[in-house]
Amino acid sequence: MLFRFGFLVVQWTDVIDILVVTFVFYRLYRVMRGTVAIQIFMGLLVIIAGSFIARALNLQAMSWILRTLTDIWVIAFIILFQPELRRLLVLLGQGKLMSRFIRYSLEETIEEIVAACDEMSRRKIGALIVMTRSTGLRMVAETGVTMKAEVSRQLLVSIFHPKSPLHDGAVIVTGRIIEAARCTLPLSSTLRVGEFIMGMRHRSALGISEQADVVVVVVSEESGVISIAHEGILYRNLDAGSLRNELQKRLNVPQRQERGSRIGTGGGRTTG
Repeated sequence: MLFRFGFLVVQWTDVIDILVVTFVFYRLYRVMRGTVAIQIFMGLLVIIAGSFIARALNLQAMSWILRTLTDIWVIAFIILFQPELRRLLVLLGQGKLMSRFIRYSLEETIEEIVAACDEMSRRKIGALIVMTRSTGLRMVAETGVTMKAEVSRQLLVSIFHPKSPLHDGAVIVTGRIIEAARCTLPLSSTLRVGEFIMGMRHRSALGISEQADVVVVVVSEESGVISIAHEGILYRNLDAGSLRNELQKRLNVPQRQERGSRIGTGGGRTTG
């Protein structure tokens, strides 16, 4: 026995059980955050919590109803949201070997994005590229055109070319795949960072970085300046080398060379 709280006896196995369940639900929440599934997931948690309370208070009828609803809800949850659950199992099962493959995949993605942004910066082609980390962006991707294409410099430059029908909006990138293009992002309430007055493209980049776990790369159409938005902070005036270093650091990809000094300034953390 670890300790006694009134009539409740708590043992080490109870603590371990609670920690394991908490970890599983936390991972489920991280995987499903940003998707429609999270709303049903939260409803399921409410029913499970109500079932525990009903049993603790010895409410037999209510306990039976909630237990029945929980059983039905869990089955429906598994059937309707197989992709999210599959992603959770993949995350839980990733070992060192899988992590190496993922890092290698991200290295290729970073190189293609850096090359594309460097070219678009020189040609003053505006771009908005959202790279997901742990947050799902299914609802954001659904606002655009589904692509499911491998990331490449040529494809990104083609998408953001002013005469392309897909150039207006953001591209969503997950791993090596461009999920969707011409996506609509939420706008930040912040209008300026220091002396820089932000346009719609930069406000969109900052807005999605405030609400989701993503790294956003922005190329200004007017000046060709490359920026990064991450966790509600905007970093401006990056060249190809500093952009590569910033992406490697923020996507947890080991850097192959010593990181030089960052070019540009970071805006303060924004609110709203």
